[in-house]
Amino acid sequence: MKRTLAFGGVVATAGLLAAGLAAPAQASGDVVGTPLANTGLAAYEITAFWLTERAANLVAATPYDVETKIVAKHISTGGPAADSKPGVVPAIGDEKKTTSKSKNINLPKTTGKVFFSDGYEWVKVPNTENRWYKKAKNPHWCTATSIQSAYKNLVATAGSCVYDTVGNKSTMDNWIFVPGYYQGKTPWGIYVGKQAFTHYDFDVYEDGDRDYAFVTVYNGVKGLHDGSAVLGGYKEVSKAVYDNFPYAWKEKGYYCWFFNGKYYVWAFEDAGRLGDNVGGQGLAYNQKVGKPVFVFGYPSGSHPDGNYAYSGQTQKWSYGKTFAASASAIKAEELIGVKSSFTGEGSLGSSWLAGYKNTRRLGYLNGVTIGVSDTDGNNRYDTSISPYFDGETYGVYSAAKNLWSGSIAVPSYS
Repeated sequence: MKRTLAFGGVVATAGLLAAGLAAPAQASGDVVGTPLANTGLAAYEITAFWLTERAANLVAATPYDVETKIVAKHISTGGPAADSKPGVVPAIGDEKKTTSKSKNINLPKTTGKVFFSDGYEWVKVPNTENRWYKKAKNPHWCTATSIQSAYKNLVATAGSCVYDTVGNKSTMDNWIFVPGYYQGKTPWGIYVGKQAFTHYDFDVYEDGDRDYAFVTVYNGVKGLHDGSAVLGGYKEVSKAVYDNFPYAWKEKGYYCWFFNGKYYVWAFEDAGRLGDNVGGQGLAYNQKVGKPVFVFGYPSGSHPDGNYAYSGQTQKWSYGKTFAASASAIKAEELIGVKSSFTGEGSLGSSWLAGYKNTRRLGYLNGVTIGVSDTDGNNRYDTSISPYFDGETYGVYSAAKNLWSGSIAVPSYS
């Protein structure tokens, strides 16, 4: 399923997927909070979904499709109006200011991919008698980044990488974040989304000015050992934990079994908190338009002229000064743009970092990519577009920054 958004000239096409574990969203003022996996067992099940069969579902995922064809309106003077004073939240480990100079760009460890799917189907493992796994339907990925929070468990990305604005099922299904992902490898583990937060205007009205989201994640689960086996082992649990596992799992002998009067389930290896493993970027809002930013992401796909520029396998960067833009077709009048050759596929959710410190690989998140444009009509994308981060963005961030998540390595039903 796809939708087409006209950014006052920018046309963005994005595949939108259904959500399976999300409860009804709850709004508080301008903020909407929505559970993604609101129990430990639900998160555990999502972990197994992505890690089984040598991470087959991760490997099969394709970039979330975003193609922009016509440039947004570029406002040559002025810019978005700040709704309060400029502010920053320091990055994890960078609470004390440091200075550094370097010509080489060290890529941030905080950047990674978010994965989600359009549900699943049970599939028998070839050449086995009774082994089944959940094969993802339409698995896709976006770019995202770890960001500062009280419990070092927060991810920032585009709102359209979390919320389903077409299927009317609130959020994407089986949502996880994998920093540093590369061809099935998960060097710092995978992090299942617990609760997502966005602006009311994006959730209800699909307002492009508010196309951003902050997601709390559980502790990571370590991924693959030499590319073949999931880390962990069977652990004895109570009958209550065993009984709460899905019937289909017990019927198929999937991650839980009964032996000699005892109950066992697979316990994954806890990777710890996201921010402890990769750090977390700071946040900047109400900043003056025209400041330089680095854009970090996983662009993939081709330019309109057919040139296949990026594979999406490795992290890339671009650099430029922001400028004001608008997109009246989706009620987006306070966007910002930056010159960038990123193609649309995969770059959705890329982090815009102001004041990036090369040696510490830290800066201040000041935008997320929601579309790309060909501004000069030469069939090559040359501009990325982001919402302007203002005081209302900080309000959404504040709703998420102090929420605890916890571990899911050993499954529970609470």
